[in-house]
Amino acid sequence: MYKSLIVPLMLVLAATASYAKDDFPPVSHDGLHLMPDTQLRAVYMKPGADLSQYDKIALLDAYVAFKKNWKREHNEEESFEMRVSDKDMKEIRERVAKEFNKEFTKVLSTEGGHEIVKDAADGVLILRPAIVNLDVTAPDIMTAGMSETVVASAGSMTLYLELYDGKTQAIIARIIDPEAADNVGIAQVANRVTNTADFDRVLRRWAEILNKHLAQLKK
Repeated sequence: MYKSLIVPLMLVLAATASYAKDDFPPVSHDGLHLMPDTQLRAVYMKPGADLSQYDKIALLDAYVAFKKNWKREHNEEESFEMRVSDKDMKEIRERVAKEFNKEFTKVLSTEGGHEIVKDAADGVLILRPAIVNLDVTAPDIMTAGMSETVVASAGSMTLYLELYDGKTQAIIARIIDPEAADNVGIAQVANRVTNTADFDRVLRRWAEILNKHLAQLKK
């Protein structure tokens, strides 16, 4: 299912960071229409789609991709022992995907009351998430020593979320939203714990917006 992500994700990776809402076309390549006045950068919906019919949610594993040239640019500015490897990047991607699943499940299930299921079926809304343009300012790669890194922002990332009908497998909606995990200019020591907490706040915001919209439709 992720194979169909490649072309649209390449476009997002190349251009999303500089996009304003007006830069998105009114109709997507697959016939979805851009919605006005949303809390997110771009929300596309299938004309006539009714999300209130879904009482279950299937949350797929999040696909995670770093910003283009992130590793090269990071390593050029760091000492040898602080440079990231392909293994480090793989571990970061896995942690981000895990945190995504945790935060969305917590908000949609525990707080929103939606039943989370594994299989697609009638009445199931499939969420296919991707985190792209991931930019971690100071990755904690667990090196030896007592060095500390102080940053004003943990980094940034873009949500690329597609919603599908569980019975027909047809796409219903697409959400694109770049977000920075910042601390309003307040410098802080960056490590694995603080990075995770900062990115979790962004993930929770996205989950809460989706949960609120689904709850309003139910009413």
